[in-house]
Amino acid sequence: MTWYALQHKPAQGDRAVVNLQNQDVTCFYPKIQIEKIKAGKRTQKLEALFHGYMFVKLEQTDPNWAKLRSTRGVLRVVSFANKPAGISDDVIQQIKDSLDSVTQQGGLKSGEAVQLGEGPFEGINAVFQAYDGEERAIVLINFMQKQQRVKVPVSSLK
Repeated sequence: MTWYALQHKPAQGDRAVVNLQNQDVTCFYPKIQIEKIKAGKRTQKLEALFHGYMFVKLEQTDPNWAKLRSTRGVLRVVSFANKPAGISDDVIQQIKDSLDSVTQQGGLKSGEAVQLGEGPFEGINAVFQAYDGEERAIVLINFMQKQQRVKVPVSSLK
């Protein structure tokens, strides 16, 4: 069996996956956790890695090919010269492995050690506390035998 790319209708990726799985078609719809700032607050959101696309695994002779285009949520099969474009198992496996590593990395977490790379505190070690809006972060630095809370640009953290 080979993997193929499907284009889904706007904002209907999850619907397409459910309907394809109801037809016993193997689907892969990669999503990643991203951080967005909405109304000044950071929120976590799950978004598709390839906006508008998903992958299905089918045989060329599978009778489900005829049903794919009429499946709710599916727009079309990605093809070249009117032939569906196959994707190797290695490429799909590499995407799956990459998703795992991205999930493990995440962003800065509270209590994580960082170093300030620019500004008046350049070269000073600090402890990350929290984000303060989109461009700034709150860190703790040791200054005059006491931990001080300082707001610094996110770009200055190493």
